[in-house]
Amino acid sequence: MTSTAPSPDTRKGQAAEEPPPSSWQHRLRRFGYAARTRGDVRTRLVPPYPEPGSRIWAVLGVPRDATRWLVRWSGWLGPIGVALVAGLLRFWNLGSPKAVIFDETYYAKDAWALLHRGYELSWPDKVNDAVIDQGGGIALPTDPAYVVHPPVGKYVIGVGEWLFGFDPFGWRFMTAVLGTLSVLMLCRIGRRLFRSTFLGCLAGALLTVDGLHFVMSRTALLDQVLMFFVLAAFGCFLVDRDRARARLAAALPVDADGVTRPDAYVAQTLRLGPRPWRWAAGVCLGLAFATKWNGLYIMVFFCLMTVLWDVGARRVAGADRPYAAALRRDVLPAFVTTVPVAVGTYLLSWLGWILSPSDGNGGYYRDWAATAGKKTDWGWLPDWLRSLWHYENKVYDFHVGLSSPHTYQSNPWSWIVDGRPVSYFYESPMPGRDGCPADTKEKCAREVLALGTPLLWWAAAAALLYVLWRWAFRRDWRAGAIVCGIAAGYLPWFMYQERTIFYFYAVVFVPFLCLGLAMLLGAVLGPPGSSERRRVVGAAAVGVLVLLIFWNFIYFWPIYTGQAIPIDSWRSRMWLDTWV
Repeated sequence: MTSTAPSPDTRKGQAAEEPPPSSWQHRLRRFGYAARTRGDVRTRLVPPYPEPGSRIWAVLGVPRDATRWLVRWSGWLGPIGVALVAGLLRFWNLGSPKAVIFDETYYAKDAWALLHRGYELSWPDKVNDAVIDQGGGIALPTDPAYVVHPPVGKYVIGVGEWLFGFDPFGWRFMTAVLGTLSVLMLCRIGRRLFRSTFLGCLAGALLTVDGLHFVMSRTALLDQVLMFFVLAAFGCFLVDRDRARARLAAALPVDADGVTRPDAYVAQTLRLGPRPWRWAAGVCLGLAFATKWNGLYIMVFFCLMTVLWDVGARRVAGADRPYAAALRRDVLPAFVTTVPVAVGTYLLSWLGWILSPSDGNGGYYRDWAATAGKKTDWGWLPDWLRSLWHYENKVYDFHVGLSSPHTYQSNPWSWIVDGRPVSYFYESPMPGRDGCPADTKEKCAREVLALGTPLLWWAAAAALLYVLWRWAFRRDWRAGAIVCGIAAGYLPWFMYQERTIFYFYAVVFVPFLCLGLAMLLGAVLGPPGSSERRRVVGAAAVGVLVLLIFWNFIYFWPIYTGQAIPIDSWRSRMWLDTWV
């Protein structure tokens, strides 16, 4: 495609020689800094996917036609295979323990109330045993409940209750579904991020065997729902990045040799047109913070990330002033297609509460504007909006002031090394009861412990250092994207260290830790073109680490699933004193 712009001063990027690096680049070289490689602009804007190899299928004796089909669809067959394994693990004996465990006492019952009334209800104390015994036959309370989280996550949990009933399997069903789908999404996201089906599937496999993600997939808590929508938003932004850069590459001039060349005029003035994947990301972000409010921080990080991606695209395309070009062409569209969409999605999530009666028989605070808030300066606003705003203010006050001590609270500094996991369920059955072997000398232990697979998390801590280095000194956007995903879910909690917070909040950024570890393992395997010896050594090291992580998950399986094991076996799994 030929540019219609004047040629003498618009081909800024065609110089044969690289400009000398600045002094700061010279200083950073001692830490491994490397300038970005140059090449065909189209390839740099949208790197192609390498052709999958067919050698392994030939070695296995697969017929040629079947081999062609397998190679063609490997980008989907691999991720689907990993997701099927993840699903089998997560749905196995999902209804056990047959009890209301940890914060299921809030969200399972809130979800049931939302299904039937459109707003949460105030359940009596010590009603959990009756819920287990009676299920859907239990009488609903009449009074509204004051709750401190938006409704989307509870609606999602309620879908499973609507399909399968008001019992442990029903209220855990949708978190298991989302846990399985998140593995599939991560495989595809990793494939697009690294341009490697293998590394994408490796990231998904690591997520499959992470203990925290596994336990959260089998428990009716909101954080797993939040994780799913955050990962979906990231995936939407990633697809949008590729499509926007492809549109920009298509507008650049091509020389007589068929090589795409940079063009300052095109790079600085081209409008990138409709970007539906950004709208989809806006919806996902709205659903995220309509599940838990920390989704707002993630929206800020991701919106900044997508604009910086546009800056990078315009720079590669030849823009002299890429930040100014992005400010003129990209910032406003990025805002409009994400923030208002997310806010609108959030408001729609409250529709059940909004439509409930405002005469005192509806949702909590639904009648505030017509009673205590009648005389305000904002009386021209709809009553439902003023009542909702008042409700949200009260919820904010609750969240920032939450400091009640809890046995399993932890400081975010300890999360990355599995410092203080959370016990969701614990029983000590006697020999011959509740799965405890009759020949056991002492009592048994049954526990569901929200603990990330230790070897995976400790390796991911090293991988985090690697991606930080890769982003800072190799200017690798992929590492920057991973760092952004981790930072968005992790850093905001450091502002609330006096607040009562828990390790399982970290499930939101677990997928990005897996991406970071997959990136590190890819580097250990060796870059394309490495010698056979280098590849063999790298593959052996990666294989050993991955197998150890799989073994570690299997070893902790009993305390992830509530299996009854002898108390000595349980003690042997308490590697750190802070895990008890």
